[in-house]
Amino acid sequence: MKELGFLKSAQIIFAFWIAATIISSAQATFTTLVSFNGTEAAPAGALTQATDGNFYGTTAGGGPRGHGTVFKMTPTGTLTRLYGFCHQVRCPTDGGGPVGALVQGADGSFYGTTNTGGPNYVAGTVFKITPGGTLTTLHSFCSNTGCGDGENPFGGLVQGPDGDFYGTARDGGANYNGTVFKITPAGALTILHLFEGTDGRGPTAGLTPVPDGNYFGTTLYGPIASSCLPTGEGCGTVFRMTSAGALTVLHAFDITDGLNPNGVLVRGSDGNFYGTTLYGGTHSLGTVFKVTPGGTLTTLHSFQGSPADGAYPLYAGLVQGTDGNFYGTTNIGGASSNCTNGCGTVFKITAGGVLTTLHSFSGLDGSDPQTGLVQGTDGNF
Repeated sequence: MKELGFLKSAQIIFAFWIAATIISSAQATFTTLVSFNGTEAAPAGALTQATDGNFYGTTAGGGPRGHGTVFKMTPTGTLTRLYGFCHQVRCPTDGGGPVGALVQGADGSFYGTTNTGGPNYVAGTVFKITPGGTLTTLHSFCSNTGCGDGENPFGGLVQGPDGDFYGTARDGGANYNGTVFKITPAGALTILHLFEGTDGRGPTAGLTPVPDGNYFGTTLYGPIASSCLPTGEGCGTVFRMTSAGALTVLHAFDITDGLNPNGVLVRGSDGNFYGTTLYGGTHSLGTVFKVTPGGTLTTLHSFQGSPADGAYPLYAGLVQGTDGNFYGTTNIGGASSNCTNGCGTVFKITAGGVLTTLHSFSGLDGSDPQTGLVQGTDGNF
């Protein structure tokens, strides 16, 4: 299996646009907006378009101390670093390694997580940052005995109808299987759910809210004691959780229908949820799936690798375009022979499972895309 690594030292990542109306790779219009260098490292989470029309994002590395940044990018590709993490040795105050996407709160500020740093160095934080770059650490994880509040949040946050933010921590909690939490804009954190293993383990992606007040999400592993893997860790789950923390496992993966769902779910216009698994499927190279609110799962596509349609949609979930189709990326595979196993792809898939490769990276225009796409107000991705 491919190692679960976020950044490669030699990786070149680019921001790009692809027109939403394209129907084949031959018609794809691809534009490089920013070429990141070693100083700024590579983008970690998906971009967020703010109310000012600019895009905001994070890098897990780079910056003044090499522990990540928050940046702003204009639609034409002018990039400004807003903040560099880890101002002090071992990052005790502001954390390091922001991986999840930012979310713009109702107050106009952006909220996010770091997966390391804080007073306990490796546990991570929740932070708020203004569009001008003023950062406030709202919570440092592992702040109580045994890291009962969670540890290592990798996913982004979502703001609920109550104004609070909801998220997941991959590790920590009473059973060290991860947690779901909510946090107020002022930084008061409440643990909503402690994973027990039998209900999943290792929630890596963020949550997806629905109008009825519930939240949907995935765990990387679980249920523990499943026969899915020789280790008994399980292949991952899809779950539903109430705002009060009552959690129901809707589906447990079994390798044939996917393994290790890593990206955030997207709620389609049909009311179903769409997502990806990193591994598993017919060729063990990852899948695209649809799951109903009641838990009926359909595998829409099993990736075939290189030179076909790509492989390993790493931390990349899907985004539904205004045309009703879903768009995403694969970490390797595709038509280019410049990378050993292909340099990765951008794809479109219909709700019925018809997949079209829109772009195969060549290494010169970027390689190894790790996160998902966002559709801008101009219709491009």
